[in-house]
Amino acid sequence: MNVSKNKILIVDDEPDIRELIEYNLRKEGYQVMTAVNGKEAVRIAKENIPDLIILDIMMPEMDGIEACRIMRTMPEFRNTFMVFLTARSEEYSEIAGFNVGADDYIAKPIKPRVLVSRINAILRRNVQQEEPLYNRIEIADLVIDRDAFMVFRGEEKIVLAKKEFELLYLLASKPGKVFTREVILKSIWEDSVVVTNRTIDVHIRKLREKIGNDYVTTVKGVGYKFEKT
Repeated sequence: MNVSKNKILIVDDEPDIRELIEYNLRKEGYQVMTAVNGKEAVRIAKENIPDLIILDIMMPEMDGIEACRIMRTMPEFRNTFMVFLTARSEEYSEIAGFNVGADDYIAKPIKPRVLVSRINAILRRNVQQEEPLYNRIEIADLVIDRDAFMVFRGEEKIVLAKKEFELLYLLASKPGKVFTREVILKSIWEDSVVVTNRTIDVHIRKLREKIGNDYVTTVKGVGYKFEKT
């Protein structure tokens, strides 16, 4: 992938932080934009549609959580990665970020080489985010065929119930991305009033019983993600 085609928006109210990140990302060939708060970030993002947005959590006027929440309601940002950058280490900050649609979470103080490595890895998911050709996903030893409604692990055919299949396909369509329970409910069960978080947990348990425990990881207090083994 040619990283020079990727646009990144850095949102932080600290000039030194913005400049440090911008300098290191430009060295990697990324196109970089900056904003000083969430309100400005939403405006700039709508004008440029970045591939990835790095958001500080604590900012004046509009914080990163609110900015992410607003942009996640807009269809133009459906494939935009949202990464939180913050000095706050409390668990609730991380959970709040994932709950509004964050893809990753990087803590300050910033280590430039580590930051760049993480950004490179996140943007490599772009290939996995696109709709798989012929609705077929092949990851490690798993083959998930949505057209045939079949799953294979190696030579073994695995029979899944409809919702189990849809849940597996959703998670595997974006390996490494954390899906909150809210997103899973909306994507798989839509607006059904009889479905609860417990329903998701039961389906995850049944899915693990059938495909093994090595693929779906629990992110405590947030949701689930598919790990590429």
